Amino acid sequence: MDLAGAHVLDVGCGNGYFGWRMLQAGARRVVGIDATPLFHMQHQAINHYAGDHRNAVLPIRFEQLPERLTEARFDAAFSMGVLYHQRNPGEHLRRLCRSLKTGGQVIVETLIVESAAPLRPAGRYARMRNVFEIPTPNSLLNAMAAAGFEEARVIDIAATTHAEQRSTPWMRFESLAEALNPDDARRTVEGHPAPRRCVAAARNLN
Repeated sequence: MDLAGAHVLDVGCGNGYFGWRMLQAGARRVVGIDATPLFHMQHQAINHYAGDHRNAVLPIRFEQLPERLTEARFDAAFSMGVLYHQRNPGEHLRRLCRSLKTGGQVIVETLIVESAAPLRPAGRYARMRNVFEIPTPNSLLNAMAAAGFEEARVIDIAATTHAEQRSTPWMRFESLAEALNPDDARRTVEGHPAPRRCVAAARNLN
């Protein structure tokens, strides 16, 4: 995706790290959304020294933001690791679509299951709370089309690896290793398929 001169919406941005990378890639401005207070504080600390207010992080949930502030305002939108935490994933996708200008592009990154139907865990998934629905690749593309996107396509599907998610001296909490069945790494500790992630892209052509 070409971000040169783009106004970018980054939903679930964490501390805004990728916002800085988007500016490096040529974006004009990045508006990040993340309700986690710690991430907002980290962003404020970094920006105190960076002094570049083109990368903003709003400490609010996407659905709490008045839609008049985002409608048709952005050239690109990102939703990374957010969709499966949504009680209403279809509405999340519709809001993303409505936030884009005509011709604007979206990148959606989410857990997926390669099965006949989406997974709706009764409890936790890979020890994560608030995982409401994990789509299949086809159901993801269908949901994006139903939300108003066109040219929806899968860019990549890959298994989550220990190199990507692991404990480090900076992150000492349990990670992927503790979330997988020790006797069968193809399953989570709850018995679900092990995490696989999908990246999909689409456009708002309305």
